[in-house]
Amino acid sequence: MSQRDEILDGLYDNTLDGQAGPVVELTRRGLELGIDPLDMLFEALIPALEEVGRLFEAGEYFVPEMLVAARAMAGAMDILKPLIAASGAKPVGTFVMGTVQGDIHDIGKNLVNIMLEGAGFQVVDIGVNAPPEAFVEAIREHQPQAVGMSAFLTTTMTMFKPTIEAIKEAGLREQVKILVGGAPVTEEYAQICGADGYAPDASSAVRLVKQLLGLTEAAAA
Repeated sequence: MSQRDEILDGLYDNTLDGQAGPVVELTRRGLELGIDPLDMLFEALIPALEEVGRLFEAGEYFVPEMLVAARAMAGAMDILKPLIAASGAKPVGTFVMGTVQGDIHDIGKNLVNIMLEGAGFQVVDIGVNAPPEAFVEAIREHQPQAVGMSAFLTTTMTMFKPTIEAIKEAGLREQVKILVGGAPVTEEYAQICGADGYAPDASSAVRLVKQLLGLTEAAAA
């Protein structure tokens, strides 16, 4: 096995196992060997995170395993993102993400962000406790194709509807797909509040946004 293959296999295995230190070290070694950052991303890191998502959906992985795998990949992305940007590689799309007003929970939001970045999206995170006008301003400024809203509480998921209404009133609703998610949220509630889709977890969020934007796996890669 070549050194290149060893690096890529190691990146895959260690991301799958959530070993952040080895992932960072292998990423650096890969760059020293002259491996293209995009090859590390698309031949090792993204496939590992896709496998994490598959294992999660199969009930073999749970949120803690998914979280440590995403954090391991985030370490590699911190190194690779500037290099990929400098190479002129364009993201597959832009995604604005925030936790709605009144809610300060961010673990789920951050996990989705990492997986979206791993899938090739440029993610604009407007943070927690984000009022409707913050979403409107971010859409105007960054011109995303999709927007994600997160809520962890039944008392705060009621902010989905007024936030979506504010986006409508600003004349921006037609240019974005809106996804909602969070512990208390359901598919039915997503429809009631006017969202385009609901994702119960980070893995399905990535798959859903690709579907909504018409990105095949081949196009996204």
